[in-house]
Amino acid sequence: MRKRQPVVFLGHGNPMHALADDAFSRTLGKLGRELGKPKAIVCVSAHWTTPGALRVTHMSRPKTIHDFSGFPEELFAVRYAAPGSPKIAELVRKTLGETGVELDDDDWGLDHGAWSVLRHMYPDVDVPVVQLSVDVAASGDRQLEVGRKLAPLRDEGVLIIGSGNVVHNLAEMDWSKKAAPVDWAVAFDSFVKRKTEDGDAGALSGSPDGMPGGSESIPTPEHWYPYLVAMGAADGDKVRWEYEGIENAAISMRGASFGRN
Repeated sequence: MRKRQPVVFLGHGNPMHALADDAFSRTLGKLGRELGKPKAIVCVSAHWTTPGALRVTHMSRPKTIHDFSGFPEELFAVRYAAPGSPKIAELVRKTLGETGVELDDDDWGLDHGAWSVLRHMYPDVDVPVVQLSVDVAASGDRQLEVGRKLAPLRDEGVLIIGSGNVVHNLAEMDWSKKAAPVDWAVAFDSFVKRKTEDGDAGALSGSPDGMPGGSESIPTPEHWYPYLVAMGAADGDKVRWEYEGIENAAISMRGASFGRN
């Protein structure tokens, strides 16, 4: 019998982490080695938003998307040429059922929410990857529902990864590497940690405005929703914190796995 895959959420932060040799990138490399090679990866990235719909990449060779500006040419030169998997994309659509998913054959690919972390986790680029978009027009409860419906894929050898940030406020960033976390970022990050450890997904699915530091930490939902999808897919499994810390005052790099032995 195939071993059930865990669920992973990664705070991806600054795209330059893709090129870095630091505590974060080394944590990703260690995580990939310890998890082993899954049959395929379904990555829910904050950087593919499709309001009012869900889409999944359906091509055999997804392109590497550089969805940012103002960074060094070295970053734009990165290619993560992982194979896609139309078969897994079709399985995602079938699994989500009435949720409704459109197959994307040529529009998207792998954006930096996916490849900036995967190039450290799976540097051999030998695991098929499909991306699932984020419906930012849907509610937090809807994100949990999407995750719960994806959970059976874990029994098929598919690793589900959410990639975003628990705290993500670009307007309040301080680019100094030594910038101290702002109080509201610490409050929200701590609240999420506590409720996750309690297994209380419902406490996190409402409006962030009603949570400590939530309105400042989540001014827009696209980086937050992949966390809720991951929690839904966790299917009640216990959390293990893979990485913790707040960078640039207002970006949480919190990373988690669920159901990892």
